[in-house]
Amino acid sequence: MSDTNNYEPPRVWTWDAENGGEWAKTNRPIAGPTHEATLPRGEHPLQLYSLGTPNGQKITIMLEELLALGEAGAEYDAHLIQIGEGQQFSSGFVDVNPNSKIPALFDSATGSRVFESGAILLYLAEKFGHYLPKEAAARTEVINWLFWLQGSAPYLGGGFGHFYDYAPEKFEYPINRFTMEVKRQMDVLDRELAEHRYLGGNEYSIADIATWPWYGNLVLGQAYGAGEFLQVESYKNLRRWAEEILERPAVQRGRKVNRTWGEPSEQLRERHDASDFDLKTQDKLAPVGVA
Repeated sequence: MSDTNNYEPPRVWTWDAENGGEWAKTNRPIAGPTHEATLPRGEHPLQLYSLGTPNGQKITIMLEELLALGEAGAEYDAHLIQIGEGQQFSSGFVDVNPNSKIPALFDSATGSRVFESGAILLYLAEKFGHYLPKEAAARTEVINWLFWLQGSAPYLGGGFGHFYDYAPEKFEYPINRFTMEVKRQMDVLDRELAEHRYLGGNEYSIADIATWPWYGNLVLGQAYGAGEFLQVESYKNLRRWAEEILERPAVQRGRKVNRTWGEPSEQLRERHDASDFDLKTQDKLAPVGVA
């Protein structure tokens, strides 16, 4: 180990809101709202409050896939939640998600609040009857992979991504620890996808929709600038799957929603109508190069 950090934990931990780099202010050690604010409401029953992170992309891709199937009831309003500004700690957002994490969904047709991205995918799959098999064994296999993703992605985002890319200092031990686990996870996926076209079988499902924004983007070299470091080219089956899913028009639309970074043409910061993809991406609203 090459770490020279001599940090010793104190007897009692205290919170320093300034410690932790760029994303330090997006978390705190207590729950509940920090300020009063009412969430906006659009005209559709499905109101999504999110940001275009991998967890946010899961839901917008699912909704766009449902709309592509002709499910008019899947029309939705996607409201931008700027987590760097603490909007997830408003009283309105906490009412929808007491955990103060994006994404959060409110369905006015049923009066249901739905939080946690995996729960939202299950809710939408069951509500509309798509992307979740009805036969018991096939359904169980899809849910296996959905739960696998929900347990595995924190190692990728909060573990590897944080220490490799976001942390204010680089330390060998945590980078090695989480790199080993992420590569193991990619190998799990690569082996499964050597046997099946999609996760859990040969039908596209919420398991693929959940996993692609995390591991699809990673293996395509679009996450954390870590493609060469992780040797993503070596995961041939995983790359085949990732490339195939990226070709889906609904995936291409869904990954733009609530996005605030990257090329202006790839950013649709809020989505209230299908025409917004043609009329309201950032390149249509601001000069090219302005984020």
